[in-house]
Amino acid sequence: MSDDHPMVPFSVLDLSPITEGSDAGQALHNSLDLARHVEALGYRRYWMAEHHNLPGIASAATAVALAHVAAGTSNIRIGAGGIMLPNHAPLLIAEQFGTLAALHPGRVELGLGRAPGSDQVTARAVRRALFGTEESFPQEVVELMGYFQPVAPDQAVQAVPGAGLRVPLWILGSSLYGAQVAAYLGLPFAFASHFAPAMMMQAIVLYRERFRPSEQLAAPNVMLGVTVVAAESDDEARFLFSSLQQSTLNNRIGRPGRVPPPVENFDARLDRQARAILHDAYACAIVGGPETVRRGFEDFIRRTHGDELMVTANIFDHTARKRSFEIVAEVHGAMKGAACGRS
Repeated sequence: MSDDHPMVPFSVLDLSPITEGSDAGQALHNSLDLARHVEALGYRRYWMAEHHNLPGIASAATAVALAHVAAGTSNIRIGAGGIMLPNHAPLLIAEQFGTLAALHPGRVELGLGRAPGSDQVTARAVRRALFGTEESFPQEVVELMGYFQPVAPDQAVQAVPGAGLRVPLWILGSSLYGAQVAAYLGLPFAFASHFAPAMMMQAIVLYRERFRPSEQLAAPNVMLGVTVVAAESDDEARFLFSSLQQSTLNNRIGRPGRVPPPVENFDARLDRQARAILHDAYACAIVGGPETVRRGFEDFIRRTHGDELMVTANIFDHTARKRSFEIVAEVHGAMKGAACGRS
């Protein structure tokens, strides 16, 4: 790890995968089990994401899913990565996350995105047009920020709960747009390099160059998503990774389904188009045994100088998924120890 970034924290993004042969209830029970597991391993935060009409993801009602996880954990930070704000009235999101923050003081945060979190037909089904648009996203963020401030004497509408709780906000993005919004508002920025890494380096530079300090944040803070599948060996990790590869291809060609079991030698079956799709999505993915994972993290941090990494992986077998996060934590601990030894 680079000497100027010896203590980069690690966090977790959980898409609450619904696997073939299972259901959403089991997926959400697994999410709580995973949150307890990574809390004990020392991860900083645990986020869930809003996606709609995807049979393989159980976290559509994100605030409800987070309430389930928050009630079953004790100190790990809990947040949305993210809420797709144009799908919602900002007041309702302020009330939902104000409720979580009232129940779990100091642990709740809120990542905000502007995409639908679904296809356009589903976006209309969530009545997106009645709320905001992608163009009005910055104004909606500002409105939401206002609901978390103390109530002004002449304020006609307030969030109850929510007012005065100052829930920390993050801006999410997979392009330069989110970087610009985060920089202008002085908010931390989380980039979706775990599935859309193409503009990662440009977005990081733009955000840091244009950042304006705010009440919430004095200096730029970049968190980068990283798909990581870790196992005892490189071969086993590549085998486990094939579930996520299959899911991604199915989603991209319009055949979304539950997360399929892994298959042997999946890469050998891919045609040129499939390889291009997977490279586009997973150019930053780290897949392998402990040593491969360590080298992958060191290279990624050296290239990006990210302030924090958010690790994610949809692995079919829940036990193998927990073990993957264990290996990542072990590698992270060894990297921190080595960095401290060099300082």
